[in-house]
Amino acid sequence: MYLKTEGLILRQTDWKETDRILNVLTREHGKMTFRARGVRSRRSRLAGSCQLLCYSEFTVFENRGVYTVDEAVPIEMFTELRRDVELVSLAAYFAQAAEVVAQEDDPNPELLSLCLNAMYALGKLQKPQALVKAAFELRLACLAGYTPMVDRCGVCGAEEPDRFHLAEGCCVCAGCQQTLPDGLRLPLEPGMRSAMRYIVECPANRLFSFRLGEENLAKLSALTESYLMTQFERSFSALDFYKSLQIKTE
Repeated sequence: MYLKTEGLILRQTDWKETDRILNVLTREHGKMTFRARGVRSRRSRLAGSCQLLCYSEFTVFENRGVYTVDEAVPIEMFTELRRDVELVSLAAYFAQAAEVVAQEDDPNPELLSLCLNAMYALGKLQKPQALVKAAFELRLACLAGYTPMVDRCGVCGAEEPDRFHLAEGCCVCAGCQQTLPDGLRLPLEPGMRSAMRYIVECPANRLFSFRLGEENLAKLSALTESYLMTQFERSFSALDFYKSLQIKTE
């Protein structure tokens, strides 16, 4: 049986001498696993369209539950990202995080759009890395079911809370924070909270359109990263590599 679908390659694993196993986030079928035969060969016609972070149209055939790539045509290769090691490592982190949320046989077009739009914002639009990272992380948390309360204090309802409780996923006032369970609380500037509210509530096609000062943007990126790691209870190797590159350039 043949199947045609579009998908973004989230992970690739070398297998045998020239094959690869591809973890692909598809629009119609959620996360799928494809086998790409001979793709590591120099003469492979599939090599370009079956590389990590490539969005392609796949034609696959199924045999005993295994999907093998028959044809693949690249739709978007995000060339601009591949020219910059920082950008491609950040995009790889997006892919690793998205794979945690993606499920097999469970279409999630919002997740796919989030990944594609984030990579487009990094490469084509050249948006600040911290802005794209923060928006991606917080929106991904929302798609995973961890939408934070950012419009008011989660305890008293005051409209100007100045802390964010990572484990509880809510803003709190300085006077209310002791009423919540123990956990890390990060300072929250008014501009940061406004940006978080925008990210949570805005239309998907406007996700990367907000503005924030460089200092608060760096703080927001650190906060959203900590929030995602806290809720997912794990770290990501691509993020560690990305952060190591930033340290070297400072």
